[in-house]
Formats: sequence, C-alpha cells, structure tokens
Amino acid sequence: MSRRLSCVIPAFNEAPRIATVLREVLGHPAIDEVIVVDDGSSDGTADAAAAVEGARLIRLPENRGKSWAVSVGIEAATHELVMLIDSDLIGLGPTALEALIAPVREGRADVSISLRGNSPWPWRAIGLDYISGERVMPKALIGETAALRTLPRFGLEVYLNRRWIGLRQRIAVVRWPEVASPWKGAKRGRWEGLKADARMLADMFRTVPLHAAAAQILAMRRLRA
Repeated sequence: MSRRLSCVIPAFNEAPRIATVLREVLGHPAIDEVIVVDDGSSDGTADAAAAVEGARLIRLPENRGKSWAVSVGIEAATHELVMLIDSDLIGLGPTALEALIAPVREGRADVSISLRGNSPWPWRAIGLDYISGERVMPKALIGETAALRTLPRFGLEVYLNRRWIGLRQRIAVVRWPEVASPWKGAKRGRWEGLKADARMLADMFRTVPLHAAAAQILAMRRLRA
C-alpha cells in the first residue's frame, strides 16, 4: 500500500463539471497528487479548477488535444502510479475511485480500466470499454511522453491499449455502475456532438486501424485479471 499515486485530469471546456470531479479526487486518501491540465479552454475551465484548492493547475495556451494534454500531465506527475480521470464525470465518488486504484496498488493487476454505467451497451455486454478514459497504471508503463505528442488528438486510449497488450499486462476491468460520462450532444448540442464523436473516432482509427481495434478488444479480454 506504499505505492503513491498521481491523478492527471485533462480538461477542455468543462467549466460546469470539473469542480465536482476535483472535489472527489482531492478528498480521496489514496490519491497523493492531483494535476489538472487545461487544454486551452475558452469557457473558464481553468478558473473553475483554480477555485478548488489543492490541485496543481497547468494552463496550455492553445488547444492541442487530449493526447498532448495528458503528456504534459504525465511529465508533471511525481509518483509511481498514475490515474487518468476525465473531467466531465457524473456520479464519481470515493467507492468508485478506490475500486479503480486498489487492484493495481495491491498487486492484483498491473493496470485497471473503468466500465462506466452508461458505457455503450455492447461494451457492457462484453465486460470491457476498451476506450475508457479512466485508468490506473505505473507511470513507467506509459513510455516516452514525446511519443504521446505524436498521436492524433484522441489517439491516447488505443495507444495505451497497444502498450498494455504488447507487455501482457494483467488488466482489472472495474465496473462503475454509478458513474456516467455525459454524451457530447448533451454538452455541445446534437450536431456539434455528432461532429465531435466523428472526429474522435477518426483519430482512434488513425492511431489503430479498425481491424486492429477489434483485435485489441479480444486481446484485452484475454488479459483480464
């Protein structure tokens, strides 16, 4: 239980939601450091994060995408373990956080990944959301942050999957039935949400082709702890 943990939260235009997430992670005894990377937001996200005392805030001058923002947070993290948490979660609480951290900190798995209550039904049916943004892993496993900065804006998750699979990491899939991530359409409007989803999928499949993404799902299911 001596393995210390840094929590990295990339954020872009999440002013209405980030303070709630921050209060949960800052109050958790298993989290030793919280780093928010504001990815060039235009809606006051950085100010909302700064108003919650206790987190380290890094402001990027322009929007570079999630992969870049996470790379900055990883460089700033000082502890052996890293937890990645999305900044828009609803229903996040201490029980969910502990469930994600414990398998890795206690050595029952090498890495962990969440399965949120509102994940698409196919992911819930197979017991794995392979593109979930909530993960715990050793910092050393992430590799060079320069490599993250070469990824498409939303190529991070499938890139991490590829590393986990290549190194045959034992994966704990942690069900989070009480936690949800709001659909982009609810935050941005239906049309803008659809466009954002399309861009995200394009980035994913630029990083890992569609057939390789399907292979990732099968490989990660075999590696479940």
